[in-house]
Amino acid sequence: MILYEQAFAGFAVKDIEAAKQFYTDKLGISIDSGPEGTLSLKFGNNTVLVYPKPDHVPAVFTVLNLPVDNIDTAVDELTAKGVKFEHYDLGSASTDERGIFRAGGPLIAWFKDPSGNIFSVLQKN
Repeated sequence: MILYEQAFAGFAVKDIEAAKQFYTDKLGISIDSGPEGTLSLKFGNNTVLVYPKPDHVPAVFTVLNLPVDNIDTAVDELTAKGVKFEHYDLGSASTDERGIFRAGGPLIAWFKDPSGNIFSVLQKN
């Protein structure tokens, strides 16, 4: 059986420098620069590859989830840094005035990076 011990995920961005600035300045993520303009987002022993793609079209789903201890604190801190949270009006499954989904499942709030990729912060259980 093949073991995939070093598996990692990745996604594209339109502007690697804007992404790098947003991920470090607004989100506080540790980043290493890689070959051919790539970035490696560091999360403990896990890495997420970010690569430049000039004709990038963002996905319509969440590409990166960032678990947090307290969703309200995370939303407050990120909002203070200029992160804009998405608001969804889906009837009983809508986000509140701060952009936090509280209608069952994990408490979660979504936002976009400079390339339009959807990220979330979600409260750990």
